[in-house]
Amino acid sequence: MSESSPWKWSDETWLNHVNKIRAGRRLAPASWPGGAKVAVALSFDPDHETIPLRDGDTGVGSLARGEFGSRAGAPRILDLLERHHVPATFFMPAVSALLHPQEIKAYAAAGHEIGAHGWIHERNLLLPEAEERELAHRSMDTVERLSGQRPVGIRTPSADFSEATLSIIREVGLRYDSSLMADDWPYEILENGEPSGIVELPMEWIRDDAPYFSMDRYGSLRPYTPPRQWITILIDEFDAAYAEGGVFQLICHPHVIGHRSRMWALEELLRHINGHDGVWYATHGQVVDHVTENAVEGPLTGGSR
Repeated sequence: MSESSPWKWSDETWLNHVNKIRAGRRLAPASWPGGAKVAVALSFDPDHETIPLRDGDTGVGSLARGEFGSRAGAPRILDLLERHHVPATFFMPAVSALLHPQEIKAYAAAGHEIGAHGWIHERNLLLPEAEERELAHRSMDTVERLSGQRPVGIRTPSADFSEATLSIIREVGLRYDSSLMADDWPYEILENGEPSGIVELPMEWIRDDAPYFSMDRYGSLRPYTPPRQWITILIDEFDAAYAEGGVFQLICHPHVIGHRSRMWALEELLRHINGHDGVWYATHGQVVDHVTENAVEGPLTGGSR
């Protein structure tokens, strides 16, 4: 039996692992802009062909399913956001942006935020630190060149977060991350017990379209949740955030959500949200800026704000 077995670790060993990256002070503002009752932060990850490419899958069928996200999904999403006057954040891998330069330009031209999302949707947990760092710098420069925006936030590909990710995030000049899941509220990220200077706007798989609609053609992964059922979960998530006065954050992917029945469901969700008074739609960066500048003093965990 290996001496590295976790049940044989010293207290110092497991404490060091747990405390490496930890949630710090909850960043709950005294109020939202304009007296709003809830912040709604929609995000889209235009991964497109990078998912199969990342895995070395160059099959025509796999790439076509990714291409759908740009050809059909992205225009539908832009149209929906424009009709409802909703800003969003698009976390786009650099290779996706290189394959579809007019798409990333369209996001920026419409006033949406562009965030970093890796080079080719690489898995940071499998990369040497030097490679993760080089890809981060290259992706930031590429996204800025194509969109005209230097990202201030990142969603790491697949929400992977390596031992080196936080230092790389700081090194490339990012202000926030949206990959971790330690709270429903934005919070400070602590590194070894000390504030890192990076804010977390947490995501959650519950509010991500991919777990509900993914399908493995050759395996047993065939959930294909009915879109009308999917939105009941998100409506409950929004209603709870509204009652709490918190943040409702959503993650969708053009190649996943962009199909007709699912776009119908996403619009139904927006109609539900719009039926409430005091909704502040904001980009992830706007939410982070507001909570950073207006957070109430003191540590806040558990319960509401």
